[in-house]
Amino acid sequence: ILVYKSFGYLIKSTIFLKYSRIAFTMKKVITFGSFDILHKGHEVYLKEAKGYGDYLIVVVARDENILKFKGCKPKHDEESRLRDVKKLDFVDEAFLGDNKDILKPIKELKPSVICLGYDQNTISEEALKNELKKIGINAEIVRAKPFKEHIFKSSKLK
Repeated sequence: ILVYKSFGYLIKSTIFLKYSRIAFTMKKVITFGSFDILHKGHEVYLKEAKGYGDYLIVVVARDENILKFKGCKPKHDEESRLRDVKKLDFVDEAFLGDNKDILKPIKELKPSVICLGYDQNTISEEALKNELKKIGINAEIVRAKPFKEHIFKSSKLK
């Protein structure tokens, strides 16, 4: 039982203690992606990511970062893509990434697991581990398995 002072009264609370303990022990998983045409492959990827922990955070790439990394503009704007990802009932939290520092969400949220897509080839797991080490984050890095990639791939569906 936790006792704390609120509005001049002492309050005993076991509920607060229960939920605060959950928040501290929750295993956070973070994923990144464009999700330009949200399809079954993305859903399988995100469900796999959710399986590595308790709380799934999805970072949706900014339009300008997609242009910078992929060399083309997305078909759908960032707000539409974010809205579609947020509709997935197994996604606990989703937001737009940072324009300048793509590692900012990792630095701020300190996830237990980072789940990369099978086709996120520009991200080397070893290079990411080295960057995380520099900022004092010891997250497990996993790479999702492909799901019918010859059918469910945004570039093929465009």
